Amino acid sequence: MAGPAPVRRLRPLAALTLVLALAPGLPAVRAGQAPRPAERGPPVRLFTEEELARYSGEEEDQPIYMAVKGVVFDVTSGKEFYGRGAPYNALTGKDSTRGVAKMSLDPADLTHDTTGLTAKELESLDDVFTRVYKAKYPIVGYTARRILNEDGSPNLDFKPEDQPHFDLKDEF
Repeated sequence: MAGPAPVRRLRPLAALTLVLALAPGLPAVRAGQAPRPAERGPPVRLFTEEELARYSGEEEDQPIYMAVKGVVFDVTSGKEFYGRGAPYNALTGKDSTRGVAKMSLDPADLTHDTTGLTAKELESLDDVFTRVYKAKYPIVGYTARRILNEDGSPNLDFKPEDQPHFDLKDEF
């Protein structure tokens, strides 16, 4: 009667080689070659209302930012539309979600508040958010209001995986 098969132990280096050879999606690096750093966009950050207001297009050497649905976009490449004195400059330096939904530049509409918007306005908001802002402009952050409640406590309804450009593998 034969006993159990002998257990073979892999040496640490051999085990690492085996893992690297079998791991899908890991870039191959040849001997003597330096690994290439992962390509990443600019860091995404959290903006308070005061911080976002600094990027309203009034300063020539500053980028121009605006937020829609709590997502902060760099609209500097559209300076002719969003820069100082441009037609949509009123939307910059703040979360202008309501104004975008209503296609309004009325100062009362230049807010994050979507209370009372009609179904048609909400549909328009989603369309412009996706087809204009997400399609044309880089995301540079989120408004603090999107992630935090007024008292500074975490917004429990915020789910990173539901956010534009979120990728779980980039978080670790």
